[in-house]
Amino acid sequence: MQSFTLIFITTLLITTAIQIWLSMRHIRHVRAHQNKVPEDFASQISLADHSKAADYTCAKTRAGYFGIFMHAVLLLIFTLGDGLNALSLFWHGWISDPIAHGMALILCTFLIMGMFEIPLSYYRIFVIEEQFGFNKMTPGMFFTDLIKQAMLMALLGAPLLFCILWLMEKMGDNWWLYAWIAWITFNLFLLAIFPAWIAPLFNKFLPLEDAALKVRIEQLLKKCGFTSNGLFVMDGSRRSNHGNAYFTGFGKTKRIVFFDTLLSRLEPAEIEAVLAHELGHFKHRHVIKRVMASFIMSLLFFWLLGYLMNQTWFYESLGVSVEMAPSAAMALLLFFLVLPVFTFLFHPISSIYSRKHEFEADAYAAQNASAEDLIHALVKLYQDNAATLTPDPLHSTFYDSHPPAATRVAHLQRQIHHAS
Repeated sequence: MQSFTLIFITTLLITTAIQIWLSMRHIRHVRAHQNKVPEDFASQISLADHSKAADYTCAKTRAGYFGIFMHAVLLLIFTLGDGLNALSLFWHGWISDPIAHGMALILCTFLIMGMFEIPLSYYRIFVIEEQFGFNKMTPGMFFTDLIKQAMLMALLGAPLLFCILWLMEKMGDNWWLYAWIAWITFNLFLLAIFPAWIAPLFNKFLPLEDAALKVRIEQLLKKCGFTSNGLFVMDGSRRSNHGNAYFTGFGKTKRIVFFDTLLSRLEPAEIEAVLAHELGHFKHRHVIKRVMASFIMSLLFFWLLGYLMNQTWFYESLGVSVEMAPSAAMALLLFFLVLPVFTFLFHPISSIYSRKHEFEADAYAAQNASAEDLIHALVKLYQDNAATLTPDPLHSTFYDSHPPAATRVAHLQRQIHHAS
């Protein structure tokens, strides 16, 4: 057994064990606090709603066990179980061109993985979400969405994959730099076309019609120096009772989108406070910072892949026979299959970075709207979305991009105290 094979197996076992352990901790912690609403929320959230949130959280977490094991088993089958060798040999019998063969190999691999993911998604939506009263989807909508996603992958993903493989095959040792440029160009293109071309494939977006609320929002936008391509309401209630609001696009394509479920639940002042929080992300350039951070990390990954592509041990250690190596497509596929195994333990760094942005956005909302209204809005959203108020701290550190409810509310209350 080669050294890297042992490192890979050990890291995969450790990562899988940590994921299961974190899930078990989370369930125990939530159950331990299920029978008492935290003091800061006791006046707004009933014990019944708090208990429902605990049950919902535990059900989702338990459902994740099978997904964790499934991904680990599939990864071992594809690598050390000769799965990629078998698929590569199969396509060699049909396709001789290296780029076309590589595309077939990669797309086939992710198609197989996606087929295993479909039952899990179906269970989450039609069992768990249905059980707790959130699901509004029908099986027809579910499979229609899958078809649309597959078509988007064919129309957008396949040309990108062809471009990356062509660059890997034709551009010499510095291919990784050209591939990185192609990657960031593609992502900026997606950001530009998503609001007007992709999102409407899945939801309807209508202009905000509430005249009084529209005036109130436009005054806030003017105060904050934000211009957008419109205020839109999304028919989120077609699929779920969960509520949200978000910005999308950049430059002249920026849009502000409210879920119809959010507008039906919050008061105008609370909606304004939620929007002020989102404007805080814009004002602090959080989206730009996150995009730039992702581009820097992708440059590092492409450089690393450029090195590993020419290393025979990289293929052999992961179960790919010498006859298949070196191969641009095999190197790309192996790299992105095993990368999550080695990056999982860095999740808390991303979480800390994201939470810092959330605190900054909350502070901005407190300065330009009402911190009290934002607290009321957040509590309603926690209640309506059955989000637990008592997550396990360590589990939250690994998985949650937003601060826990109690921490976030306490931060906003300090903003109120400082303002007074």
